Amino acid sequence: MSNVVMYTKPGCPHCAKAKDWYNEQGIAFTEKNAQDNREFRKEMFAFSNNDPTVPVIVEEGKLKQIGWFGRG
Repeated sequence: MSNVVMYTKPGCPHCAKAKDWYNEQGIAFTEKNAQDNREFRKEMFAFSNNDPTVPVIVEEGKLKQIGWFGRG
């Protein structure tokens, strides 16, 4: 299992860009649909302090970022 978890929702363009960036960098991640899965949403809120903005990216069990503004 990856040490990167990305909480997303279907159709989110920022989530798509984040996933593309991680894939381009060869960084494996586990995607969790926080819109359709209540348990994943609860997990996401625990990391994001109840901020519903996606994606929420968690690395090594710690919040990396909320939202996507690009990298590099």
